[in-house]
Amino acid sequence: MLILLMLAGFLSVLGCGILLRAGQEASRRYLALAAPQRFHVGHVSRLGGAAMLVSCMVSWAWMSVSEPYLHIPNTILFPTDRALAWCVIALLGVVSGVVEDMTHQLKARWRLVSTTLAGLLAVLVFGLTLPRLDIPGLDGLWMQVPWLGLVVAVVAVSGLPHAINIIDGYNGIAGLVSLICCMVIAYVALAVGDRELAGIVVVLGGATAGFLLWNYPRGLIFAGDGGAYLWGVVISIVTLMLVQRHREVSPWFPVLLLVYPIWETLFSIWRKVTRGQSPGLADGLHFHHLIFRRIVRQVFHDDEARRMLIRNNRTSPYLWAFTLLSAAPASLFWASTPALIAFTLLFVVTYLWAYHSIVRFRMQRWIPRRR
Repeated sequence: MLILLMLAGFLSVLGCGILLRAGQEASRRYLALAAPQRFHVGHVSRLGGAAMLVSCMVSWAWMSVSEPYLHIPNTILFPTDRALAWCVIALLGVVSGVVEDMTHQLKARWRLVSTTLAGLLAVLVFGLTLPRLDIPGLDGLWMQVPWLGLVVAVVAVSGLPHAINIIDGYNGIAGLVSLICCMVIAYVALAVGDRELAGIVVVLGGATAGFLLWNYPRGLIFAGDGGAYLWGVVISIVTLMLVQRHREVSPWFPVLLLVYPIWETLFSIWRKVTRGQSPGLADGLHFHHLIFRRIVRQVFHDDEARRMLIRNNRTSPYLWAFTLLSAAPASLFWASTPALIAFTLLFVVTYLWAYHSIVRFRMQRWIPRRR
């Protein structure tokens, strides 16, 4: 595991360094400086996701061939055809995001088609499904309609990448949230003896850590849509497979673990629909945007670029702490459905209270002002 972590991290650091300037010209040509979701100054490469994808594919291939072909000890049984399937599915889900990061002209529906195809391929190749709900009275009905589990699997794989993309607003937010999720998933996978799934997310975690060395705090490169799609596709498939393979893992474990991006997406859709806007319309009213504008306000420099960078960096720790409200109980109660449901509801209530408090300028009273 440690070798996989170091290999993926090294390849990601190297790839991000190579691609550091490659996307700047595309950003300069296509990305509007006045976009509502833009909170940085200058033109920064958004190809971090491409570097992480290559790092993951090479590391998964190494995990597959190191022992049978290179005779290097490896306790993870990962057949070559399975490694190839993972590479193809990840590439299919990420390619539209990378194209968007390079051109900034690919419409959202085509990106959704790409992640949906990745979900369909995962269902066909891995037999991916949600086998149960662990809710008395509903499991019997759920098992009588097996196609429901397939639909949920496709929706999860196609939707989570876009949910993570929504929270990817400032340096380090989506990257560290995904890294925390990978760590929790690896912990649970090892607890139930599934070293294959643990190895897959350890590779993703290593690639993410390598990317974060460039991304936080200075924001030298962004993950872009490609990075968000890679995190979403891999994490959604692994969590579903974990529930499917091991009955002791509650199907509510991935719900609580990923409740922040999931709820942010659902709440954003509701918020836009009630205002008569299209759910696909970008805006600057997400939870992390409000923290940036109304809480992280005190800086020490007059230069515009420097001031925005400091506020950008200070926003992320608030969201990391917020993520721990779901990740910590998910790692402790991954086998207890009642506890997972209770903590999921508690997170939703906390989110709504915090959002309302920030909008009404109530939470700002608790934040000490610097002079």
